[in-house]
Amino acid sequence: MPSADTLILDGSSLSLEDVVRVARSAPGEITVALSERARAATTDLRRYIEDHWLTDEAPAIYAVNTGVGRLKDVRVAAADLERFQFLIINAHAAGVGEPLAAEEVRALLVLRVNALAKGCSGLRVECLDRMLWMLNRGVHPVIPAQGSVGASGDLAPCAHLVAAMIGHPQAEAFYQEERLPARVALERAGLSPTFELKPKDAVALINGSTLSLADAVLGLNDAEVLARTADISASLSLEAMRGELGAFDDRIHQVRNSPNQIDVAANVRRLTLGSERTTEAARAELLPDESRPGGQYQPRIQDAYSLRCTPQVHGAARDILATARRLLEREANAATDNPLVFPDGNGGFEVVSGGNFHGEPVAFAADLITIAVAEIGSISERRCYRLTDSAMSFGLPLNLVGGTLGLNTGMSLVHCSAAALASENKVLCFPSSVDSLPTKANQEDHVSMSTHGSRKMRRVVANAQAIVGIELLCAAQGVDLAARTLSHSALGVGTGPAWTLLRQHVPVTEEDELQSPNITAATKLVASGALLSSVEKLIGALA
Repeated sequence: MPSADTLILDGSSLSLEDVVRVARSAPGEITVALSERARAATTDLRRYIEDHWLTDEAPAIYAVNTGVGRLKDVRVAAADLERFQFLIINAHAAGVGEPLAAEEVRALLVLRVNALAKGCSGLRVECLDRMLWMLNRGVHPVIPAQGSVGASGDLAPCAHLVAAMIGHPQAEAFYQEERLPARVALERAGLSPTFELKPKDAVALINGSTLSLADAVLGLNDAEVLARTADISASLSLEAMRGELGAFDDRIHQVRNSPNQIDVAANVRRLTLGSERTTEAARAELLPDESRPGGQYQPRIQDAYSLRCTPQVHGAARDILATARRLLEREANAATDNPLVFPDGNGGFEVVSGGNFHGEPVAFAADLITIAVAEIGSISERRCYRLTDSAMSFGLPLNLVGGTLGLNTGMSLVHCSAAALASENKVLCFPSSVDSLPTKANQEDHVSMSTHGSRKMRRVVANAQAIVGIELLCAAQGVDLAARTLSHSALGVGTGPAWTLLRQHVPVTEEDELQSPNITAATKLVASGALLSSVEKLIGALA
């Protein structure tokens, strides 16, 4: 297959951006390969294991020649070790729910190989090659999304991955978007339909909270794009309501000592630069529905919190996302299975049992992202509400009705969808990381629930993307309705292009029309990053 570039995995230098690139690329666009150092380290360790630990005379070594979990004290005979690998996969492939999306499977594959590339897991290098071949050729195992508590790793999801990898008779995989028996998918991709696991392979392959990490990395990427896009939607809302920009004065934010807050305020100033809406002259030109004492203009002084405090809320959310990023960057280059094998200083190796598989770091990161993104959505929903309430929008028609009031209901239900999603996000903000339910005969007596945390985090991100999309719809409608009165109509250098792109996909609503397709179109502009990219091409990257 043709390849635009190659990503080398060495267990220590994988970036989150590379994970997302591989996950969201078509098979063959990016070739993923193992570094020579990782290949050599894996091969050397494996040779020692085969020479010293796979006989009945070897000492008891957890998961190499013993059972797993509470069966750690039960010895497995050397003659049964290969059969043991197959039975481990049978026992652990117990997932439920809908299959993971292709991008989740691809992220899982690249992260799992990178964890094993550190060279202290003891499996054969052929296992890593097999997973990379599947990734590069687009064989995506059917992996049920649910069934892991993020404790001894994401055992069930990873076992389903391995079941497809070995061509288990009951496993399935997607190939060229067709769901097939795994053996058929492998053969069509030019791979051997079966693959035999050897001692120590199975446990190394399935240990580690790697699905939790894969979803967290994808969700964080989307959250970071959303955070910058929300600066655009907030700025367009300011344009629609002729907001005052004094609250974004750099001096205010410098004395708060919050770099991300400073950046958000700077983004709003850049986006609205050149605006003729966010001026005293525009505010003095009253709209038809704008009620003022004596009918006279009075300086607004300051706006409501959902407008004025945008830098404080968006900036604090970015602080939290930055913390989550640091946690996930470490996890992306960590060995997370058990047991691990290290040089003993005397030319040999020793096995050390530990708990690197525990998903607590990922669970914390996912919960942090969830809360930060929910707040971005929450303040966006409040701006949506202000836009539709004529008592709060400074003269915009009630419900942003574009035609005859009464005959037309306007965008009140568009806002209701934002409210519903914001409220749903509040429920989803209960942290998974504080939950624990013991399993495995109480051997796993504290679990992280990281898999659930990452999965629901991605749902919160998707909800917030829709909320910000709805804000853009409402703000653009407000801009267009205000333009009927205002003689000063120029938008800012950043808000103008955002409005233009939105209007290329969604026209102004003159009379009531089916709004769900409009919401979908606006949400897609947010979620894909198209709106952010379009604006940044014209004014440069936002902070």
